[in-house]
Amino acid sequence: MEIQRLTLPPRSGPGDVTTFYSFESASARSVALATMALLLAGRQGATVPVLMIDFDTESPGLHHYFERRGERPGVLEYFQACREQLRVLGRGHPARTPRGAADGVDAGVDDTALARQVLEAVDWEPFVERVDHSRPLYLMRAGNFDDSYGERADQFDWDGLFQLCPALFRCFGEFMAQRFAHVLVDARSGRSAAVSICTTLLPRRLVTVFTPTQRSLDGLAGVVTRAIEYRCSHEQEQRPLLVYPLPAAIDSADSARRLLWRRGDPHKAVAGYQSTIEQLLRQCYGVSRVSLDSYFDEVQLPQLHPMAGAEQLAHGGERDADRFSLTRTFDTLLDWFLGNYFPWQSLAEVRLASAIGAARERLGGGVNLALSLPLARDLHQLGVLYRNAGHAAQAIACFEESISLRQRLLGDEHADTRAGRAQLAVLLRHDGRLAEAQFLHELLLDDCARLLGPEHPDTLSARAALAATVARRGDAGRALALHEQVIDASERLYGAGHLHTLDCLAEQAGTLARHGEYSRARMVYERVLDGRERLLGSEHDATLRCAQDLSTLLRELGDLGNARKLQEGVVAARERHAGPDHPATLQARELLAEIMAAQSDLAGVRAMLELLARSRERSLGAAHPDTLSSQLRLASTLSQQGELDAARRLRQKLAGADPDTAQGKGAPAAALSHPGQGGARPGAARLDGGARPTSILDAPPDSSGADTLSHKLAQLQELIDTGSEREARALADSLRQPVLRRHVPPPLRRRGMALIRQVYLRHNDKDALLAFAQDEVSFLQEALNDAVGGRPVSTQ
Repeated sequence: MEIQRLTLPPRSGPGDVTTFYSFESASARSVALATMALLLAGRQGATVPVLMIDFDTESPGLHHYFERRGERPGVLEYFQACREQLRVLGRGHPARTPRGAADGVDAGVDDTALARQVLEAVDWEPFVERVDHSRPLYLMRAGNFDDSYGERADQFDWDGLFQLCPALFRCFGEFMAQRFAHVLVDARSGRSAAVSICTTLLPRRLVTVFTPTQRSLDGLAGVVTRAIEYRCSHEQEQRPLLVYPLPAAIDSADSARRLLWRRGDPHKAVAGYQSTIEQLLRQCYGVSRVSLDSYFDEVQLPQLHPMAGAEQLAHGGERDADRFSLTRTFDTLLDWFLGNYFPWQSLAEVRLASAIGAARERLGGGVNLALSLPLARDLHQLGVLYRNAGHAAQAIACFEESISLRQRLLGDEHADTRAGRAQLAVLLRHDGRLAEAQFLHELLLDDCARLLGPEHPDTLSARAALAATVARRGDAGRALALHEQVIDASERLYGAGHLHTLDCLAEQAGTLARHGEYSRARMVYERVLDGRERLLGSEHDATLRCAQDLSTLLRELGDLGNARKLQEGVVAARERHAGPDHPATLQARELLAEIMAAQSDLAGVRAMLELLARSRERSLGAAHPDTLSSQLRLASTLSQQGELDAARRLRQKLAGADPDTAQGKGAPAAALSHPGQGGARPGAARLDGGARPTSILDAPPDSSGADTLSHKLAQLQELIDTGSEREARALADSLRQPVLRRHVPPPLRRRGMALIRQVYLRHNDKDALLAFAQDEVSFLQEALNDAVGGRPVSTQ
């Protein structure tokens, strides 16, 4: 039979190889691949060439979705031809030592050259057929389904072929990607040499289809872990690998069951698939915080009959595009897929980053009003997303670029330019760059007062933001004077009980507390809390934040009973509305544990620390510094309660923790977690540089006994602000012991601890962070000893 030669659309660059794998549910995997192939081939006016490869030689079926009948060579025959060509070239047996093997790395180079020679010698076109004449969609079926197919498929030695030429399969993927924009590989289920080839050697992307069984999740985790570990440990294979989990067989009609499978239930000892996969990705990519909320909100494969949709796919499934359709699910997945974004990046971030990348490409470095203004808007919105996610560096970069564009196009005095500068100034303050933040706030206040008037809402907001920054720089007098101006104007304009006035009062109370005026701060906080409870409700987020600030203040004043009662209400509300593992819930529990420790309630402290340790292990991973810190504190509390064996076992477990685990798989992990265009690695920075105190009292009151330490901490803050990394690290190391001395006032101690952690986080020194956490636990243990012995001492 004469094989018609293929004519493919021209390619401007190499394509990508994507493997679809499922430990179980082969039909869902094949439907997913076929649907994705149809969508990809239909893009750009149906000019994107796509090749599907059915590597499931054990149970082939991809050809059925496109009504391909008759006999035609495929994967089995192609690689048998490659084996024969290797024999021709003298590489006919795995035991034979390849040329250059004695030279180490040169052996890999020789293997690559040999693989390319083989691939050029074997004509691939007879093994590929076009399956859709309305778009460039092609298929390499599993093989020629004659009477001998089953025996040939069973006897084919994939591992032996790999041993003959280890570079063959990697080069095959690159070879086909030079000819097709997308190469989609349908891997067989389970575990085998063929599965390892498809999931480890071939792809840039790995779509892992899983069903609601622990067996399926375990199979997924094993394949992903082995693929990344292999690439990290083999120099020739250190290439990016993006993993996209795809839950299948979702029952859209049973919301309770769907939620249980995804989120789990700690009370029923049921682990949800989302937390399981988040933990897997944290470990594999070395990312401290991974949230798949946005991804799994969009990407879920509904229940479907194995073959019910075969004809639909073949006849153009994109017409079925309602919100429950396969097409809609995969069209959304393409937002992540085509831009090579991580699944933990939110859909809003992915779409904004894609739009920004496209606009920059069209502009080509120039400025065009019709394109540049939307670009500035998208950059501003992306900056807000990064700010809310705690990625300060990325947010600052977005705001700075947006402001620059708006200044050139709209001028410094335009409302959009001012809005961007206001956002940037607040971010700089949270990032510790106080001098820059104050400069921007001063300019913004002058512009608003001149353009809008002294009592315009924008002017009041600018004055309040300046007050917060001035307070952080230690000028309490000016900060409080600015607060008074804002409050007076707000009361005249809106009334004493208006939400805007209450917000201004809350900022004033924070400044009072930071500078030791605790009694005045308490009265203001109580007024704010009462007003917010009446207007917003007792469990509104703003009300809870005020209640927690007041609880912190009461603890400083020694009113532990009222502080505990207030904080217990905050914890209960956070658990109900945000969930047990939300950062706000964890922060509330940590503060409650400190209050309990001050009351010498060891049982309460233990209960809180156990909850904290479990929650942080679920959300951050076992090797994260915050998780280790919680477990160290728990070990100390167990010792205090006399449970020495349990404390010793926990300390031994922590001592055996591998510090590299928090970094993922070492240096190669950076290559394997290469972000997509416009993408930023979430978790790389926090809004405040990693030094987020659990207390509002992060600046010291006037105290003659602490003058020297206060001065040194001011020096450390200045070094951080000016970017003097080496000097800041040296000073932080020298202050580790002084800040934990018993006579140091608690607010000053917390400020010092926050600054030291900030320095260590900027150096990414997790060993130093862990050692400092151990010092903190030792201090807490001594304080608890004194408290139990009846000597009054603060343990904060």
